[in-house]
Amino acid sequence: MNPRPPFLHEAAVLQLLRERTRYVEAVVVTGGEPSIHKELPKFLMKVKKIGLTIKLDTNGFFPNVLRDCIPYVDYVAVDVKTSLSKYERLGAKNTEDLLRTLEILKGSDVEYEFRATVVPGFVDEGDIDKIGEIVKGGMRFVFQKFVPGDTLDKTFNTVESYADDVISHFAEIMKPYVEEVLLRV
Repeated sequence: MNPRPPFLHEAAVLQLLRERTRYVEAVVVTGGEPSIHKELPKFLMKVKKIGLTIKLDTNGFFPNVLRDCIPYVDYVAVDVKTSLSKYERLGAKNTEDLLRTLEILKGSDVEYEFRATVVPGFVDEGDIDKIGEIVKGGMRFVFQKFVPGDTLDKTFNTVESYADDVISHFAEIMKPYVEEVLLRV
């Protein structure tokens, strides 16, 4: 998927946010992957000066940019898509940056969650303890139900979601690893 113009320039976005502060309290910066942009921390600083609460969604593969964003964000959500051994199936040959991101957040004062959309075949029961080991000591882990439909890879349109009780079972397995486990089902 290629984004297509027209794109808003930074000045236009900031002006729009300033004009809407009576109606808008928070901004979610999401993607694609927003932290591929090295200028992201400077942009977030400008948004923060407007007085808005900021949430950043990330895949965790740009830890240096994330570290520089932390002073300006109120909440960070990191996708932990599966166990490390399956990341190569998603196109990631190296997961060291993801692991660095997780450790940066665990050592920070910012509120955060690690989360997984439980896609059958990518996140199975055998993956939960492995994911738990890499998020161990974390603040919060969220399991999100996979909803087939408008997916980039059309082969996932026919994948049947896990039943809610299966996702609840995954949450029970995760509980010893993090302070809080939440479900979005």
